[in-house]
Amino acid sequence: MVITIARQFGSGGRKIGQQLAEKLDIAYYDKNLLTLVAKESGMDPDIIENLDEKATNSLLYSLSIGAAATLDNGFRIEPQMPLNDKLFLAQHDVIRKISSDPCVIVGRCADYVLRNREDCVRLFIYADIEKRVEYAVHEYGVNSKKAQTFVSRTDKSRANYYNYYSTRKWGDPNNYDLCIDSGKLGIDGTVELIISYLRQRGML
Repeated sequence: MVITIARQFGSGGRKIGQQLAEKLDIAYYDKNLLTLVAKESGMDPDIIENLDEKATNSLLYSLSIGAAATLDNGFRIEPQMPLNDKLFLAQHDVIRKISSDPCVIVGRCADYVLRNREDCVRLFIYADIEKRVEYAVHEYGVNSKKAQTFVSRTDKSRANYYNYYSTRKWGDPNNYDLCIDSGKLGIDGTVELIISYLRQRGML
């Protein structure tokens, strides 16, 4: 079983993923996945950190090649590719490898990469903007006066990344098995709901 978590910024998706992995006693991947990508691909860790979950901004390449072609070419990393695309394909390979064992993976289009896996549970965590702004201020130290703009921009960046590389729409409930409003349930309540859902599906 593999659980992927897509999340709005400030919805607590990372904490939810961590607690879920702890309760299920399985591996957890988020930022630590980037370390594996650096080792596997030989790419500079600092470059990987800066490009993480960001779509390519090479308009010329996007128009001439495009995300769909990038994904349909047998997952080869081509010399002319922008670094963002090389990183995505390298992450794709690592995600496929780590998913051979039970784990929780947060972000990075993992739900799309593993779209053909019947044992993959795809979650989307969201909350209203007020809750997410409050979370961003208290958990990440975001300036309260700029928090709403920061939250919205981060979500837009995540949506652009997902939409570009998956050719699907980020946050569309049709792409996920379960969408949860963590603002109403809280971190612990959301984790318990997910575990209950897994039991109902006979996966625990």
